[in-house]
Amino acid sequence: MPSNTNASSGHKSGKKKGRRARLVVIVLVLAIVGGIGFGAYWSISTVRASFPQTKGTIKLDGLSRNVEVKRDGNGIPQIYADSDADLFMAQGYVQAQDRFWEMDVRRHMTSGRLSEMFGKSQVKTDEFLRTLGWHRVAKKEYDTKLSPETKKYLQAYAKGVNAYLEGKDGKDISVEYAALGFTNDYKPQKWTPVDSVAWLKAMAWDLRGNMQDEIDRSLMTSRLGPSQIKDLYPEYPYKRNKPIVREGAYDSVTEKYDAEGTPTDTQTGTGGTGGAAGTGLAGGAQAPDGMQSQLSGLSDALDEVPAILGPNGNGIGSNSWVVSGSHTITGKPLLANDPHLAPQLPSVWYQMGLHCRSVSDTCQYDVSGYTFSGMPGVVIGHNNDIAWGMTNLGADVTDLYLEKFTGDGYQFDGKVLPFTTREETIKVAGGKDKKITVRGTNNGPLISDRDDELVKVGKKAGVDTAAPDRGDGYGVALRWTALTPGKSMDAVFDLNKAKNFTEFRKAASSFEVPSQNLIYADTKGNIGYQAPGKIPTRGKGDGSLPAPGWDADYRWDGYIPQDALPYEYNPERGYIVTANQAVIDDSDKAKYPYKLTSDWGYGARSQRIDDLIQSKIKNGGKISTEDMRLMQTDNSSEIAKLLVPKLLKIDIKDKYVREAQKLLEGWDYTQDADSAAAAYFNSVWRNILKLAIGNKLPKELRVKGQCLNVEPAGNTRPADEGKRVRECGERDADSAQPDGGDRYYEVIRKIIDDETNSWWRSPATRTDKETKNRDQLFERALHDARWDLTAKLGKDIDTWSWGRLHRLTLKNQTLGTEGPGWLQFVLNRGPWNLGGGEAAVNATGWNAAGGYGVVWVPSMRMVVNLKDLDKSKWINLTGASGHAYNAHYDDQTDKWAKGELLPWAHSRQAVEKSTSDKLVLRP
Repeated sequence: MPSNTNASSGHKSGKKKGRRARLVVIVLVLAIVGGIGFGAYWSISTVRASFPQTKGTIKLDGLSRNVEVKRDGNGIPQIYADSDADLFMAQGYVQAQDRFWEMDVRRHMTSGRLSEMFGKSQVKTDEFLRTLGWHRVAKKEYDTKLSPETKKYLQAYAKGVNAYLEGKDGKDISVEYAALGFTNDYKPQKWTPVDSVAWLKAMAWDLRGNMQDEIDRSLMTSRLGPSQIKDLYPEYPYKRNKPIVREGAYDSVTEKYDAEGTPTDTQTGTGGTGGAAGTGLAGGAQAPDGMQSQLSGLSDALDEVPAILGPNGNGIGSNSWVVSGSHTITGKPLLANDPHLAPQLPSVWYQMGLHCRSVSDTCQYDVSGYTFSGMPGVVIGHNNDIAWGMTNLGADVTDLYLEKFTGDGYQFDGKVLPFTTREETIKVAGGKDKKITVRGTNNGPLISDRDDELVKVGKKAGVDTAAPDRGDGYGVALRWTALTPGKSMDAVFDLNKAKNFTEFRKAASSFEVPSQNLIYADTKGNIGYQAPGKIPTRGKGDGSLPAPGWDADYRWDGYIPQDALPYEYNPERGYIVTANQAVIDDSDKAKYPYKLTSDWGYGARSQRIDDLIQSKIKNGGKISTEDMRLMQTDNSSEIAKLLVPKLLKIDIKDKYVREAQKLLEGWDYTQDADSAAAAYFNSVWRNILKLAIGNKLPKELRVKGQCLNVEPAGNTRPADEGKRVRECGERDADSAQPDGGDRYYEVIRKIIDDETNSWWRSPATRTDKETKNRDQLFERALHDARWDLTAKLGKDIDTWSWGRLHRLTLKNQTLGTEGPGWLQFVLNRGPWNLGGGEAAVNATGWNAAGGYGVVWVPSMRMVVNLKDLDKSKWINLTGASGHAYNAHYDDQTDKWAKGELLPWAHSRQAVEKSTSDKLVLRP
């Protein structure tokens, strides 16, 4: 089976790998010929026809001078040109060589045209995406917002992609097109500049902030009271887990954030506190019964949208940190970054260097790093002067609005306003076109039109007395910053050219969507941080729950001024850590006057990184590139440190359970792939969450198909007391609750010493007694975990390991997930047995409600050495190529799984030394 390796397995010989690849290609040929039944002969040469030419010379009309493409042993390209236009045209050509299928699928997703490729199964997804209108907004950005220079780059990039496509059939482009060709006569169309801009909308969607939390809090009201929901969204622990920015303050006189300043008064505005600000609707009422159906329908609709970057929610995040030269062995900064995204094949990232042979006004770039296929420029990386990384800020940039319909309009501020409408035609491969009408209000598109459940509001809607009569129900509109045209594409190129912190901050001011934590270092020794983004300010309401769209007081009334967004420059402590924790401390008397979000990550990863840095630099210690790499692969479990001492005090009578409990004795809380203790603890943690919290949540949040006997929600009849009904979960396993992330660490920490807290109560089952306190619940979790792992890993605990439970399978995001079994076999790779875990620095995330499998990963890792850029290191999750059976399809994954990094050549001399293949593109 292809690449069926794990993190600890050795490399097989090249000869053996080559033979395996040839055998699988033959299997592919036979499967297609025999399975499809068309009688067509698909030869090995056909499979290889789409592999890129990486040596020799190719004529490319439109170039002004020769361009060199130098690839290293991992197929990573470095491009050398004499003009910006040639540079970006070559980038488009080379990315299309390696990744055009991926690019084509992405643009069909962002434009709501997946049905054109994959048929009627994607119509619902297309309907939702057309309603959001990403491609329409991208076109407005291109037409009205982007600079002339950026437009030229986008045009040059598109010209390069189209030069690659010229004269090619689908089978010449990738094996996926060849497979698709048996059922669909789809032909790839020309690339446009707007296709590149629209990709930023997909990126923004998956990093949109607290929208899922907004839905979840509302759904919880069917079974939980306000105080219980508050328990599940505790305040951010500022005293224990430090925020990103610790120096400087907002100045109410200048209305700017000063990185070195002190506050001029004690502002008391609505700063970005963690936790839920409320438990009912934003208008003050509890979420109505009917709203459960509506919001559940919305959650289902959201699940239909491809999660290109990963599941959205509190658990997902990224790590980035920078250490100044005063604490490094080089005397110059070191910068690390590893964004946590959904695992996919090929990786969302594409490593690349973009070099002007001589930097000038006509050729301005000498930059390398991680790019997105389908988009020019470098997203994360370094040039000759600065390096930068990104993590998700998590700013609240989406709001759901309830809309009261009246005839052909909706109520707003005492009036009836007409809907905005447009017709959309969805073309369906192998089927009839489908027309839809997209309606909108002054708050945004009506996403409730896209699902039957969303059209109806329940008869028992419990809104306040100021609300309009519910009549036939309320709709749901989405307000989102990404649906307003912006300039984020400009920011990418400005970052690539920035030479100092001033230019870096100026570039960041255009990075409106998605809102990211930007971390910085330069070769002169400076380090910094900037929180950019288009972040709304609100009248009433705080964005934590759906707001009444009919009330003008709940409208957005502006955006946080860029000068007021927090930043930090050369802090006294000598390092900056961003890992999705709170940006700024809101517990101080001098509060930041703007609300960033109510839903930070809770800081388990960020504080662990902080502690690792502190442990290294205390007493004058110095940090190396290798130290940064080791920090990235830290597997320590923070929740285990809290729970294991108490779990070991439980008196277990069953000898088989006691045998498992003993695994925790002397365990150092490190979740290595071969650790039996880590396997057992994580199963215990999963069962604690299930018993204490999961079984008490409404069906809309629990895992699809998992059924419980519960008292009916909203039961008020004394005669029915004690009666139970069977309810089955409705949510996909990857997004169900409780997910086990660091929000739940904080939930359990708050009640850990309250041994009779009501959360510790769990009803009796056919095999288990009721639990009435913490230790009884812990004992039951220890038992349940023993038998859970016995079923999954066997009775002999000597054979247990965390990696056998915690596995990563890389799947092609289209035919590798939805195609026939033989095609999935061809396109997918794995599994790999991994260490790490949820909210660990080595964040191989898993959802405790759904299972142990890996659902997000460090999608890449990099460490930039600002003393000698050629001594920087990097790794990608997969490889440069998107072509199955190409040598670079997944050639970095084994090293990634072991936590290894590759050399990162940047200078002309270093690139030349590392070059394996050289291609010349000539006019």
